[in-house]
Amino acid sequence: MPGITHRSTKPPLLMTRFLSHGTLECRDIAATRRFYEEVLGLEVAQQAPMALFVRLGGNHCYAVVETPGSGQDMPLMNHNGLDLASEEEVREAYETLQRVKDEYGIKKLTKPVRQHGTYSFYLQDLDGNWWEICHLPKGGYAFRFEHSEVDLTGREDLSPQEIRSRYQRPLDHVPPEAAR
Repeated sequence: MPGITHRSTKPPLLMTRFLSHGTLECRDIAATRRFYEEVLGLEVAQQAPMALFVRLGGNHCYAVVETPGSGQDMPLMNHNGLDLASEEEVREAYETLQRVKDEYGIKKLTKPVRQHGTYSFYLQDLDGNWWEICHLPKGGYAFRFEHSEVDLTGREDLSPQEIRSRYQRPLDHVPPEAAR
């Protein structure tokens, strides 16, 4: 099992400004665009015959590149997250996707659960990419950076049970006003 890590004391070699983009593969650019717009509600721009850019709620984007024949599915733990306004919306989204999964080529759909500070479920899209549909507290995962109580960096004083609790139920360990 991986252990607790420590913050580096070295200055970064690169003076990067922000996390700008990532890349997703797709197998059929037209079907993928339809899925991203009609199901996930993403903003889509096509920049080349075999590439799209998608984003939602900010300037971070994904380049989506058609790679026919790749056949590689994304591992579940490499998923991408999309936030909904409430737990009720997560439940409703799950029910909706259950009804339309064949129409949109959704390969797998897990049941909603409460985990790592969210209420969420996962879906595997027509390209084999995984998405976590979740309800996060206000500010998303910012609380993981803003509250030392849930940052495990250098915390060799915690028992395995305390570590698990801080990961699985992080909002139990931050001030109540931060969990809203």
